[in-house]
Amino acid sequence: MIFKHACSLAAAAVALVSMAAAQTPPPQVAALKESLAKNQAALKQYSWVETTVISMKGEVKKQQQKQCSYGPDGKVQKTPIGEQEPKAKEPSGGGGRRGGRAKQAIVAKKVGEVKDYMEDVAALVHQYVPPDAQKIQAVQGAGNLAVQPGAGVTVLNLKDYLKPGDLLAIGFDPAAKAMRSYNVTSYVEKPQDDAVALAVTFASLPDGTTYPQQTLLDVKAKDIQVKITNSGYKKAGT
Repeated sequence: MIFKHACSLAAAAVALVSMAAAQTPPPQVAALKESLAKNQAALKQYSWVETTVISMKGEVKKQQQKQCSYGPDGKVQKTPIGEQEPKAKEPSGGGGRRGGRAKQAIVAKKVGEVKDYMEDVAALVHQYVPPDAQKIQAVQGAGNLAVQPGAGVTVLNLKDYLKPGDLLAIGFDPAAKAMRSYNVTSYVEKPQDDAVALAVTFASLPDGTTYPQQTLLDVKAKDIQVKITNSGYKKAGT
């Protein structure tokens, strides 16, 4: 009886130690979250231009620019600057008026569905970029974070970051406290139908603040690409 009780206490102690270890993030994770918070605070002083280009089968389907800045609520506010959206090609005539109208309706429906899908693809980028410290904390708490130390750069692999089965890999330089690489493997609706590969290139402003200079997202199964470029950063009042 005493032996069983001692075993139970030992098991409970091991469980508590395991829980404490799970709640204590690796130093690289703590440094990353601290860096993200500091960098995000610095970015809120800036305004910039976001250029989005959506292509399908190598043909540009939509191009848009937006003036961006952080609002009082801490969220990015975007004002469209200009938009270029190629018009859908009209179907060739034939088959009479009724047949022509039916074909036009079918084409219009398909074009609308494709446009909606491309918008969903573009929106997915902003769910991954920039990284969210709270999501990183949730992944770490769920035990889905793996740390791969390297020479100068540590890779943090975050599984199920946004969606079940996705993977976010962040290359972080602890000495410089800066991200060096940022790659995502995800999907839009179904993993087997529209897998997504996303890569971000970062750059630095004169004061050392880093920002996502270019984001490339590729849905190979649909032959859709989204390129988002951020440029023209200016501090408020300058």
